[in-house]
Amino acid sequence: MTAADWDLIAAFHEQCSVENLLRRWGRTRLMPRDLTRLLVQSQCRIGLDADERPLALVCAGPVSREPGVIDLGLQVVDDRHRQGIGTALARQVVRLARTRGSHTLSVFTQASNTPMLRLLDRLGPTRHTRDGPHVEVRVALDALAPGTLPCPETPPP
Repeated sequence: MTAADWDLIAAFHEQCSVENLLRRWGRTRLMPRDLTRLLVQSQCRIGLDADERPLALVCAGPVSREPGVIDLGLQVVDDRHRQGIGTALARQVVRLARTRGSHTLSVFTQASNTPMLRLLDRLGPTRHTRDGPHVEVRVALDALAPGTLPCPETPPP
């Protein structure tokens, strides 16, 4: 990771509210060692808007000791929520995971993170396991027909 990448990640997190940071990371400040550990275990991408400002961070990586299970980490800047960015990024991760032979997508999030839980339920059949204030959601990727993904809901005319 280059210095420019760190600058992009810092700029991204500056655009996120305390609530958004707590929801995603469980704290309000992300330390370089946390990102380094994440990057060793996952592939991470920073999404940029048309002005090349960071607007999303998505990470996907294998869950240790569980072949075929991929972990998803996703965060979108506050002022770009509810625009389909997170859904589009999650669908890209699903496509990539399926092409690499993964059968399950795993996400660990706060049980109160309703937008993420809805997004996951739209991706495919889910199983929720509550752990205190958190929930692990597993999406069964192999239950989807080959070459298909759920389509976004079409608004009425």
